[in-house]
Amino acid sequence: MEPWRTSISTYDRDRIILRGHRVEELMRLGNFGDVAFLLLRGRMPSRGESSLWNAILIASSDHGPTPPSTMAARVIASGNRRAVEAAVAGGLLAIGDAHGGAGEDAMRMLQEGLELISREAIPVEEAGRRIVQRYRAEGKRIPGVGHRVHERDPRTVALWAMAREEGIAELPIALMQAIADALSREVGRVLTVNVDGALAAVLVGLEFSPEVGKLVFILGRCAGIAAHVVEELTREAPMRIHVPFTYDGPEPE
Repeated sequence: MEPWRTSISTYDRDRIILRGHRVEELMRLGNFGDVAFLLLRGRMPSRGESSLWNAILIASSDHGPTPPSTMAARVIASGNRRAVEAAVAGGLLAIGDAHGGAGEDAMRMLQEGLELISREAIPVEEAGRRIVQRYRAEGKRIPGVGHRVHERDPRTVALWAMAREEGIAELPIALMQAIADALSREVGRVLTVNVDGALAAVLVGLEFSPEVGKLVFILGRCAGIAAHVVEELTREAPMRIHVPFTYDGPEPE
């Protein structure tokens, strides 16, 4: 049987090595975000990359108790008081295409647009318009645009300001904004770029694969989910969550 191969990590009696770095050296850096970047990309980030990567993790960390992942974790903790791992895992399992998956989808959309710009030498605005037309013609939802709460997502504003200061992801950001502008014209109302579209543009600029769009959300949101689980266990009574419901099935004969 052939041995497994990995370029990520190894260990022996005296050492633990992550991507060619001794773990104790990484521990002295005091920056978990940078080590996550190292594990996913195979190299340490530059100063500017580190700032943006950590900002994305922070932006993804929590958004109140109502998102599916947080709500699921708190419901599980309400009924299972002795297994924090079950509550956190259950919350993470609620992350998917509708919740937390738009970043990955937006990255794929942006990569398509950037290839179109390169191949046909068209302006960013034209690429954005074509993408919107195709998505709408195919009945697809355009990821990374609009938010159920925020008219102007504060996380987008902050992240893109940081990216511009570092000179990173200028073209992907311009394309994501062009897509939002084109969609706004199509629907007749202003739709702004949400945090999924914002982080997607930056991650494309950092040359991450689209899968990382969802993984970085999971990495960041795990901290928020853990906090909600601890609060549920330490501040609330067991079985305290009651969801209002209405029965609309058949009555017994």
